[in-house]
Amino acid sequence: MKQTPLTPIHIELGAKMAEFAGYNMPISYVSIIDEHKAVREKVGLFDVSHMGEFIVKGKEALKLVQAVTSNDAAVLEIGEAQYSCLPNETGGIVDDLLVYRLDEDKCSEGEQAFMLVVNASNEEKDFEWIKAHNQFDTRLINISNDTSLLALQGPLSHKVLKKLTEVDVEAIPYYSFSKGTVAGVDNVLISATGYTGSGGYELYVENKDAVAIWNALMEAGKEFGIQPCGLGARDTLRLEKGYALYGNDIDDTTSPIEAGLSWITKLNKEASFPSKDLFIEQKKNGVSRKLVGLTMTERRVPRHGYEVFDASGSEQIGIITSGTQSPNLDHPIAMAYIQTAFAKTGNKVMISFGKKLLEATIVKLPFLS
Repeated sequence: MKQTPLTPIHIELGAKMAEFAGYNMPISYVSIIDEHKAVREKVGLFDVSHMGEFIVKGKEALKLVQAVTSNDAAVLEIGEAQYSCLPNETGGIVDDLLVYRLDEDKCSEGEQAFMLVVNASNEEKDFEWIKAHNQFDTRLINISNDTSLLALQGPLSHKVLKKLTEVDVEAIPYYSFSKGTVAGVDNVLISATGYTGSGGYELYVENKDAVAIWNALMEAGKEFGIQPCGLGARDTLRLEKGYALYGNDIDDTTSPIEAGLSWITKLNKEASFPSKDLFIEQKKNGVSRKLVGLTMTERRVPRHGYEVFDASGSEQIGIITSGTQSPNLDHPIAMAYIQTAFAKTGNKVMISFGKKLLEATIVKLPFLS
């Protein structure tokens, strides 16, 4: 099992550890609910160094990015990022990812540079997929093993970070980034992004600097109630905001149109990308199922793979992809693919809990605004 540069710290802090995407990762330190609420109300710190990072650099770097991603990277200015996905050839999703438009200080004349941030479980698959589509004058470099990623999330995150850097972090627009010195470490990429829906920053650093940055953030955050957080809270936080998790809510068999990701599927961009024509057809004629939100009054939590039936309980119409007890809403929430004919907001459905069917209501995502 792999470990991040911060794994010894997590163990020392008494974190509950488990394998995730081949890494020994912290699931929780105190409790998922406490960590969740720390991020919603104050500030939390996550180690997400298991994520994958690729550099795309060359005279035709943009052409490669455009050829493999669904969003339109041509609109990105230096210092901006966007959410996107890698469609496959059969209308599914190889992975979802972030695309960063980097500065060109280290590029030769006429070159551009991007960083692609992908899911840990898909790192090798994604790299091979992009490499197979690289018919351009550009280089693809996997820097995952040399890069650590810390996510400082929550409404007080800017107060913590301001103590450690001269970068005006509050001036960084959402889905933009800056580079600067943090806690004496140079060339840290500070990104106003995250997977919690509570604001904050993601810090990309070299592995050798990860421990120093982590310790500095924890020390600077003491007065603000900073809490180290594990993957358990990361999951409940993202689900309250209706963010898709690869392997649960989206995968190689799900279309971005079905998954509510039409907004990152730019069908009018000039460049072609895998399944573009199929997505145009789906957009025009509709899809047979949609990813929707579900809430329950019963205390039972729907889990991935549970079957969803119509209101009468006689016909299966969908499948649960993710579910949890929402710490902020204090009732069970879930996402599910439902046949389009039944997917209207407000409709009642039944979820199978073995021999028992329990009622749920279709709601508009996100669960928490």
